[in-house]
Amino acid sequence: MNHRERLHAIMAYEPFDRVPVWFFGTWHETRLRWKAEEGIEGIDVPAFLGMDPDWEEGMWEVQGLVNHDPLAEARSVTLEETDTYRIVRGPLGDVKQHSKIGSSIPHTLEYALKPTAESWARYKTFLDPENPRRYPDGWQTKAQAFNLRDRVATFMAGSLYGWPREWMGVEELSYLTYDNPALLDEILEHLTDFFIALHRPVLAQASFDFAYFFEDCCFNTGPLLSPDIYRKHYDKHYRRLIAFYREMGVPFVLIDSDGKTDDLIPCWMESGFDIFFPIEVGTWNADPVELRRRFGRGLRMMGGFNKHLIPRGEAAIRAALQRLKPIVDEGGFIPMPDHRIPPDCSLDDFRRYVDVFKEVFAA
Repeated sequence: MNHRERLHAIMAYEPFDRVPVWFFGTWHETRLRWKAEEGIEGIDVPAFLGMDPDWEEGMWEVQGLVNHDPLAEARSVTLEETDTYRIVRGPLGDVKQHSKIGSSIPHTLEYALKPTAESWARYKTFLDPENPRRYPDGWQTKAQAFNLRDRVATFMAGSLYGWPREWMGVEELSYLTYDNPALLDEILEHLTDFFIALHRPVLAQASFDFAYFFEDCCFNTGPLLSPDIYRKHYDKHYRRLIAFYREMGVPFVLIDSDGKTDDLIPCWMESGFDIFFPIEVGTWNADPVELRRRFGRGLRMMGGFNKHLIPRGEAAIRAALQRLKPIVDEGGFIPMPDHRIPPDCSLDDFRRYVDVFKEVFAA
């Protein structure tokens, strides 16, 4: 089997030859540590350790075929800088404090989108699918070459919660649901139309293995929105997007959210999502075995292996992987570390994980 055939067989519960050896990248500091340990600049981790080609490569940029980011004419401006941080006003109008002493999510001091019709009227000009800057020169030729690849590839296909959360913040987005639900629906409808218009010409030329939705709508005790709110405001838009991607020949649709996702999984399944990722184990002890028992074969998964076990040694790694083996053999599940590898993991630690993974799953 080639890489694409293998993924499709696993997710269709058909016979497959082995399980892909994948991960979801590393922290920046982890890469620096591994570079220092190995003395190699720019390590291609999958190739270096004999893993399968990185499924995430090119995903966030839609493989270079289209620019889906909000586009503004303004430039970033540094407002303040010290030895430890830098405060920047971005092109969209947001103000963020960026740490200079380690990897962390920037601290937002001012959001670009306010929960008002006036602010949205300004912001949605950044989301014009007809903007000529969207499609790079020669993208059709690149799409044809892309179709000849021998690797699994996906594309960032949508974000109906994750993007608005980044643009206006959790608190304002949560209040908007009650203070101005009509405006929320207008934002969600515009985003849905935007992704469909943007990706239609791309999908007419390029073949992908699955669509990837970025949402990050849960935290360590549960979702940031209730199932009722989801069904009232989000479901119909997800259904329209998923139907569009299926119509354009995309076989599977994945939704990405960290955190404790249990309460939203039934909603996502109703909307038509196929694959759930990253099944972050966390302090809430998410368990792919239990999730499969509860939700059945309709719940396809990627992730689900606690990344913090990797530095604990071979016995801990092997025990956790062996426990997952029955549902891996059943199909519909590709185990991999449940998020970026943190810097407490050495390259030798990760090499050991890869070796044990291959032994357990005969990869």
